[in-house]
Parts: sequence; C-alpha cells; structure tokens
Amino acid sequence: MPDRLLAISDLHLGHRRNRAALEELGPHPGDWLIAAGDVGDTLADLAGAWDHLVPRFARIIWVPGNHELWCREPLSQGLGGARGEARYRQLVELCRAYGVLTPEDPFPVFDGPGGPARILPTFSLYDYSFRPPEVAREDVLAWAAEHGILARDEALLHADPHDSREAWCAARVQVSEARLAASPPEAGVKRVLVNHWPLREDLVRIPRVPRYLPWCGTRLTEQWHTRFALDVVVTGHLHVRATDWRDGTRFEEVSLGYPRQWRQEAELEHYLRDVLRETPVPPGGRGGPQWRRWR
Repeated sequence: MPDRLLAISDLHLGHRRNRAALEELGPHPGDWLIAAGDVGDTLADLAGAWDHLVPRFARIIWVPGNHELWCREPLSQGLGGARGEARYRQLVELCRAYGVLTPEDPFPVFDGPGGPARILPTFSLYDYSFRPPEVAREDVLAWAAEHGILARDEALLHADPHDSREAWCAARVQVSEARLAASPPEAGVKRVLVNHWPLREDLVRIPRVPRYLPWCGTRLTEQWHTRFALDVVVTGHLHVRATDWRDGTRFEEVSLGYPRQWRQEAELEHYLRDVLRETPVPPGGRGGPQWRRWR
C-alpha cells in the first residue's frame, strides 16, 4: 500500500538552485508524486528530473506546463524542432520511457491513506479568455504590454498543426472532457484532478504581474470541479502556493517557482504537498472565496 500522494509543480530545473534542491531530495519509497508541469524548459531537464525522481518514488504522474511545451533545443541535437502536438508527443514518450504516467494514460487509483483516490491527469492549455470583459481578444497583447508583460510563450510555444493556441486549447479541453466523462465517479473513491493551469479565473492571484492573466487558463474549465464531481484539484503555473475551496472542492496550487519565490533555507521536502491530507474547511469556505496561502 502506498504511503502518501504528494504533489509539486514548477520545479524549473533550468535554475541552478532548483536543481540543487532536487538533487538533495531523499528517497520516498512508499509515496506517489504528482509533477504538475513546468519541470523544466527542455527535454534534458525532464529526463534529468526523472533520473533522480523515478528511483525515489513508487509512482510519478506528470502533466505538461507551458515551459515543457517550448521549443528550445537546437535542431542539431536531433531532439529539437518538434512543435505543438509533436512536441507534446515527444514529452509523453519520454515520460513513458521512464514509467511516468501522463494525460494520455489510464487514470490510476491511489489506494493509500486518505484514499482510495482516482488520479485524473489532464492537459488543457489556455485561450486568453481569462481577461477583463472590456478587453477584446485582439487587444489582449497590447493590454498586457501596457504593463510591460509579454509571455515568452508568444515566441516559444507553438500550436502546430492547429491554427492558434486557442484552437489547440479547445481541442485539448474536448479530449480531456471525453476522458473524464468516460471515468465517472465511483462509490467511496475520491477524485483528484491534475492540470498545470488553474481551472478557474477567480483562483488566479498574481498581484505583481496582474496582466499575465490571459496566459493562465480557460473559462472552458471553470465548472469542471462540479461537473466531474472532483474532490481535489491540483494545479501550478502561478508560483503562488495556496489552498482554496469552491463548492466543496479543494484546490491546491503546489508551485515551487523560481529561486526568489521559495525559502532558500527550506528543503524541497517542505514544498511537497500531501494532497489527501485532512484539511479543515474554513467557515463559509465551501461556497465562498476562502483560501490559505502557503510558504
């Protein structure tokens, strides 16, 4: 029987301090680990993470973030050049070579403390619909640029063969919804959905870069927590660790982030979130915007 279902995202192993923290992480022979995207920027980052983590955990479940989907490797390496869907397929095959589960694999059941729980890894992307109602889609880049914001995705994350990121997002939502609908709730089994991007706009709190909002998700997923009877939703992307409750569903943002965004005196162990732990809901939290930030 596994021990705990742990989760982390946004390891960003291109940063030396983050790599060092990963290398210092000890064995977790009975635990499962959810890696909720942005492990690194390159295939080499992802392979390096699995080299260290796969021998230390009983099982690993991964979903892609925007950084993994970037196309940065030189064509001369023989691994670069894949864009969009082809890039995603490269990532999936790399994970499968290590025995890491992906959004393309059957949904596993964690049968340890706090469970049983069906783990539902998904990949939704974003479509710029997280934006103020007065900002039109064609104006969103200019609106963000007024505050000096331009996501690197605009240069590095390609949607091939789709016409746009919005089209790829719509296709990914359709695939994910079909898979979720084909795995209905089971009596006595919790449901833990994993996605890199937040499912709801009202969970996005990025006060230092508020106009990064359009790259943070899609309104197409805002009712997934009730539509698919989810107990826990695990996401990353924001680099703002927090626990939220909506309609009885607990939302866990589990990012590590860039070196300046986590406590350097703390070990990576501190940032592994036990997502099935008992967490009391604050008064009014089952329906209201109650949340707790984690350091």
